[in-house]
Amino acid sequence: MSFELQDKPSFCFKKEERLSSKKIIKELFNKGSSFYLFPFKVLYLKNSFVTSENLKPHQILVTVPKKRFKKAVDRNPIKRRIRESYRLQKHLISPDQLHTSLWIAYIYTTDKALPFSLIQEKLKMTLERLEKIVNLDKAE
Repeated sequence: MSFELQDKPSFCFKKEERLSSKKIIKELFNKGSSFYLFPFKVLYLKNSFVTSENLKPHQILVTVPKKRFKKAVDRNPIKRRIRESYRLQKHLISPDQLHTSLWIAYIYTTDKALPFSLIQEKLKMTLERLEKIVNLDKAE
């Protein structure tokens, strides 16, 4: 009994997909482009260290402002929902498909904890918009 590997989307969220370098985060916030799609402000920047030959996965940063949710027990479930939603839908903008790798920051902007289904729907819309933006940049 043998199993063949197929090109199935990977639904894991590995450490290499997390944006943690302070230098890169600073560059993303200084040079990155952004758009707003409720409840997210999305910042993005093409990964300058990657060429089309050695593509790496997109790296994301999820932030929920302390100003809106004072307690960590309120912020952390929202961050978990956003990361889980991204994990399940990241195949929509795979680096192979876009021929580039992105740094992405999701900033949660509302002061209410939204249900997972709504976060998932909105995050999917942001991924589709990112795909359109990257494809427009390639066309130019």
